[in-house]
Amino acid sequence: MTIEQPPLRNDCFAMPPGVDWTPVDVALETLRAGLSPVVGVETVALDAAMGRVLAEDVVARRSHPPAANSAVDGYGMALGSLGQPPHTLPLVEGRSAAGEAYEGYVPAGHAIRILTGALIPKGVDAVVLEEDCAITDTHISFSAGLKPGANVRPAGEDIGKGDEVARPGRVLSVGDVATFASVGVNAVALRKPLHVGVLSTGDELVEPGSTDNPARTYDANRPMLLSLIRAWGYVPVDLGHVADDRNDLRARLDGARVDAILTSGGASAGDEDHVSALLGEVGTRSVWRIAMKPGRPLALGLWNGVPVFGLPGNPVAAFVCSLIFARPSLSVLAGAAWVAPRAYTLPAAFRKRKKPGRREYLRARLTQDGAVEVFPSEGSGRVSGLAWADGLVELPDEAVDINPGDPVRYLPFRDFGL
Repeated sequence: MTIEQPPLRNDCFAMPPGVDWTPVDVALETLRAGLSPVVGVETVALDAAMGRVLAEDVVARRSHPPAANSAVDGYGMALGSLGQPPHTLPLVEGRSAAGEAYEGYVPAGHAIRILTGALIPKGVDAVVLEEDCAITDTHISFSAGLKPGANVRPAGEDIGKGDEVARPGRVLSVGDVATFASVGVNAVALRKPLHVGVLSTGDELVEPGSTDNPARTYDANRPMLLSLIRAWGYVPVDLGHVADDRNDLRARLDGARVDAILTSGGASAGDEDHVSALLGEVGTRSVWRIAMKPGRPLALGLWNGVPVFGLPGNPVAAFVCSLIFARPSLSVLAGAAWVAPRAYTLPAAFRKRKKPGRREYLRARLTQDGAVEVFPSEGSGRVSGLAWADGLVELPDEAVDINPGDPVRYLPFRDFGL
């Protein structure tokens, strides 16, 4: 089964009128409201489903367990037929084992040998542990304390036939695969993998290690963004590097066979900001000036129906904007839920006086005593801070003075899927 998705609306990135410097929360709300899945649906065998996005409801084809069974190795009997303890019961011939159900009826006042996972025979409503019994070839004996239903897993105890097991938009885990299999599901309808192109722009960029010319900058963004895409479970597509030539950029975008594109550089409004200019030519550009540090300019639009996220050229800004804006957006485009990072309130191990007007994200990491320290420099050119950090500290839009021990919001990289 294959289902294609309708294209995004041309105004999916339109900012509300009158917005100049866009608060982070407004930008996120606008993205969330304007985006929808862009990939179709296909049916995939269950053993290939992990990490993929579920496209349709999964309903249990049978109960789990499908019938009442024993949770232990022991002896089954009808508890209501017993007299006063201690109880001594004759054993019926045969046993009930996993895969070898006892077909007869266990009479009142009798017991039957039963093994873990075996179906509960007719006439049995409780199972006593083997370790709690005195056993001969013909009888068992045990003392008081057994309760109705003891050591019996009822049919459907976990999942009932017809129950909804999972809903569309879920990214499937190993546990989901096991659960689906347990209720008879062997194939599922999934979103096709999201292919995300990554393109670097700028005359100054060269491949890492290709020259020692100090006038040239090694392209850190493209390998970084391709790695992010891969870490998030999408298919990264390297669209390469384009110099500041509008015709070359147009040709590269026209030739991209992807579901979404991340570009870095050229997202502002300068003479060489060709990403922004080209998106404007096709009439779907929206340049957002985000009230945040690092990473103010975002150029967003559709190119031949493909959503384009024009990220800042600075690697630190491109990284932070990818985590905050691109990650939840790509999740929706892939057919999954909007994903917001979890924030943890932890004590600061730093001092910071912040002015009002924009949100700030500081490269940070945990100390051994559970506090959060920040990278010594806030300069967005210090790429090494990304390797030093294991998360971000998020400071609010308003002014704030942070002293050691004050609570701060810490966003670990692992909760961004890294």
